[in-house]
Amino acid sequence: MKLQRMNRRALALGALAVSGALALTACGSDDTGNTGSGDASTSAAAGNIKCDDAKGQLLADGSSAQKNAIDAWVKQFTAACSGVQINYKGGGSGAGVTAFTQGTVAFAGSDSALKPEEITASKEVCEGGQGIDLPMVGGPIALAYNVEGVDNLVLDAPTLAKIFSDKIKNWNDEAIQKLNPDAKLPDLKIQAFHRSDESGTTDNFTKYLIATTPDNWKYEGGKAWTAPGGQSASGSSGVAQQVKQTAGAISYMELSYAEESSIVAIDTGAAEPVKASVEGATAAIADAKVVGTGKDLALELNYATKADGAYPVTLVTYEIVCDTGNKAETLPSVKSFLTYIASEDGQSILAENGYAPMPEDIITKVRSTIDGLS
Repeated sequence: MKLQRMNRRALALGALAVSGALALTACGSDDTGNTGSGDASTSAAAGNIKCDDAKGQLLADGSSAQKNAIDAWVKQFTAACSGVQINYKGGGSGAGVTAFTQGTVAFAGSDSALKPEEITASKEVCEGGQGIDLPMVGGPIALAYNVEGVDNLVLDAPTLAKIFSDKIKNWNDEAIQKLNPDAKLPDLKIQAFHRSDESGTTDNFTKYLIATTPDNWKYEGGKAWTAPGGQSASGSSGVAQQVKQTAGAISYMELSYAEESSIVAIDTGAAEPVKASVEGATAAIADAKVVGTGKDLALELNYATKADGAYPVTLVTYEIVCDTGNKAETLPSVKSFLTYIASEDGQSILAENGYAPMPEDIITKVRSTIDGLS
């Protein structure tokens, strides 16, 4: 854990040096975008943000995995654009997509790209256009666990599939022992937690299991959990809290929520097992392909990667917005905020918060698409 945090901190400092030594500091802002006084570094960052005609309140909902990133962005953005309030609920990817297709939010966050039927539904609220996916935040999905005395747990895809489908029930199971011959595994019941809400994190985690161990994971993918057994909690913060307070617990969550827990290293078949890290996620995302059509920038990730250092259980969070037909009263604020978070300054904040910036070729396409929103 200590080495992982040092690596993330080093990457963050490098990114900040490139962007002008930004620092994410308290500026009297809460999660709704209300601002107070800021310090010099906040002012420096704010000076690079173009507010244009941004004003009023932006309502948004969706991915809880990116909530910590959104909060960091909102603090910087509203320090510069004091006439804007941004209220990002973070109720989960499913809730965000539903709110977007119902026209109740200006944009949504989702850890899964829009499905064809969701694109069709979006045409009802995007006058003359449709919803599109803009990849903005990368993040490894950490497998956090709570087993006293076991600090460097290694698991592989088949074992994870059996744990989360209630086929492996105790921590001293032979399959886990084989992967951890030097560990003192207790005779302790495994408490596997999954998301109770529709979640893109669930979608990406199950896509990993489907891609890597189909013989052991025969359940449908998607935002809703479909495997038997286990317990549930709402949101990334909910499963993270359950892991911290429950002996024998294990769950999947975006890395920034796993800071206070032990994290599984995954045996991918590479030279060494790989722990969740910003660097590992960036390596995985760089191997992704754009599969969206038109202005849609949906990506296809390689969950079965065996490249050294590449972390396979990685998600990309998309900001979902209309390509054309955005509401006139919110369009200036949406464009201004999205322009900022896709900028070099906006992306540089991600690493220090446990997220992976988008590779340059992908974020360049995102910036161009945002510029053309109408």
